[in-house]
Amino acid sequence: MSLRERKKEKKINEIMNSAMGLISKKGYHATTMDDIASELLMTKGSLYYYFKDKEDLVFYCTKQLLGESIQQAEEIERLDVNSHEKLHKAIVVHMEYLLTERSGFEIGSKPRSFFSGEKLDHVVKLRHDYASCMDRMIEEGMASGEFEQGDVKVKRNLLLGAMNYSISWYSLSGPLDITETAHKSAEHLMKMFVK
Repeated sequence: MSLRERKKEKKINEIMNSAMGLISKKGYHATTMDDIASELLMTKGSLYYYFKDKEDLVFYCTKQLLGESIQQAEEIERLDVNSHEKLHKAIVVHMEYLLTERSGFEIGSKPRSFFSGEKLDHVVKLRHDYASCMDRMIEEGMASGEFEQGDVKVKRNLLLGAMNYSISWYSLSGPLDITETAHKSAEHLMKMFVK
């Protein structure tokens, strides 16, 4: 990657982080491109060089977050460890990433509220691809006899629902940091699967 491309990528990440923080505070509809540009000490015209509108910016961010989530899950799937260790690690990694990037994931959790057409289809597909990674880990645990038998989709939806709800209750000022919260949560959530 050239220096110019690295600078552009760095600027895009800076814009996304700032935008997601603002949207988290003010709400999607109340946040304007003017607000985002002002927060970054940029002109609105400069912001439009990187993103054509607010939906485009939020879509790009959501796509990045989901793409990274899929990559992390696929790396865990390839580990040479038992199913219990894989799923436990997947829960910890999911929660650490979710709580670190919470403002972006808050938007990604309700794609139909923010996207339409091809963008919505793309986000829905990425969410499905991530769910499929989790399904495979659960199925592997059932096949090996490490996990209780049951409906994989129901188990996966309960797991993802519990993990994703942590955005609502986790506080940085609480007694546990993000890593401790992720590990404690994984201990409890694994009880849904083990015999």
